Amino acid sequence: MTSAVELVIAGNSDVVIVRQQVRNSAQQVGLSLVDQTKVVTAASELARNALMYAGGGQVRIEVVNNGVRDGLRLDFTDEGPGIPDLDLALTDGWSTGGGLGLGLSGSRRLVDEFDLESKTGEGTRVTVIKWAR
Repeated sequence: MTSAVELVIAGNSDVVIVRQQVRNSAQQVGLSLVDQTKVVTAASELARNALMYAGGGQVRIEVVNNGVRDGLRLDFTDEGPGIPDLDLALTDGWSTGGGLGLGLSGSRRLVDEFDLESKTGEGTRVTVIKWAR
């Protein structure tokens, strides 16, 4: 059941497409309705972050298996300005965009695995996995 889809995030309509594809892939993996909602919400936040802070990016949506269960891995990348302080960026309530500051930290809580890499001036990569229960 290995499949991957790569999508460009260049506008608000692309965020909608990302949400739809993540929902479809989450159903394919067999995630519960609650877990589908969690991973779609995380995907929406991460796609919006790429659009808002980096002017766009891309996501790779992939069905994965760890030998025990299936899951959904989302790999968001952009070539934006990067995040200078990752710890601060993951703090609830911190935002450079005037929002609630729950995008990264909230997304981290909604998934089972969360990895954030960023280099100032080079861009950001956020990889998340939600495992089927």
